[in-house]
Amino acid sequence: QVHLVESGGGLVQPGGSLRLSCAASGEMPDIYVIGWFRQAPGKEREREGVSSITSSGTINYADSVKGRFTISRDNADNTVYLEMNNLKPEDTAVYFCALTNLWGDEGLNQYEYENWGQGAQVTVSS
Repeated sequence: QVHLVESGGGLVQPGGSLRLSCAASGEMPDIYVIGWFRQAPGKEREREGVSSITSSGTINYADSVKGRFTISRDNADNTVYLEMNNLKPEDTAVYFCALTNLWGDEGLNQYEYENWGQGAQVTVSS
């Protein structure tokens, strides 16, 4: 069983930046992908994730965040980061990280994931 904990959310003005962290612990598989997903207020969680990174370092981004979000990882402590720049009001959401060891092309499909964190609130507002 893998345990995921997100941190780093908060309130930021449009154009600002935030960095989210996802700390993974427990029985980590040898090969896996960690993805970031979000759920906007009053909506269901988006099927497509915003970004993913595999255990071998392959990275993917949704078109909506390319050029603004950067995913990275620290293998030493099993932590994945999501650096979010030039934030927009439409980025407001609860952000979840998730892990799976079975995934398709880009690891951005939420239905491929079985281990989820509790979420971190990101609010972009002036």
